[in-house]
Amino acid sequence: VLYFPMSGPSGFHYLMNLYFLYSYSTRLETGIFDGKPAEMAFMLIFNWLCLVIIGCAADMMLLMDPMVLSVLYVWCQLNKDTVVSFWFGTQFKAMYLPWVLLAFNMIIGQGGLLELVGIIVGHLYFFLMFKYPQDFGGARLLSVPNILYKYFPNRRGGVSGFGMAPSSRRQTPDNNGDNQRHNWGRGNNLGGD
Repeated sequence: VLYFPMSGPSGFHYLMNLYFLYSYSTRLETGIFDGKPAEMAFMLIFNWLCLVIIGCAADMMLLMDPMVLSVLYVWCQLNKDTVVSFWFGTQFKAMYLPWVLLAFNMIIGQGGLLELVGIIVGHLYFFLMFKYPQDFGGARLLSVPNILYKYFPNRRGGVSGFGMAPSSRRQTPDNNGDNQRHNWGRGNNLGGD
């Protein structure tokens, strides 16, 4: 999955794969998987395992294209109505993006088999994790193993990152009484009698 030959014209294709993988993984991490790194890791591991099994059975050596398409497919299905742009300013709904990439790769002569495998694996994850339990009322067939929650715990609260919270700026009175607050008095009510 992580290996891709860099010789000849495949260098640009590799850069496009990295762009799509980074872009749509980031969108998933900040969207549906925000604060849930174990679920994001499970999606990547599930897709990777499915691709390795299919790759061994079908004698496919390079699995980066299907991995990118599987992640992209999951994002596109979760954001169906989002308008995305493709080359030369072509705009369409996100649910069509994996199919546009498949057609584009078929047109430029790369066959499209790898992209089709990626779409199938992405659909398998999306269907088992979201579609079947939510839309069809079926049992949840996929669940994140607890060991992933142990290594990648969910973020609690609205703040993320490392470090310590800033110290309070409020001054506390010393034992000597040096830092006492000023007595401003009773004050006046505004708008009263």
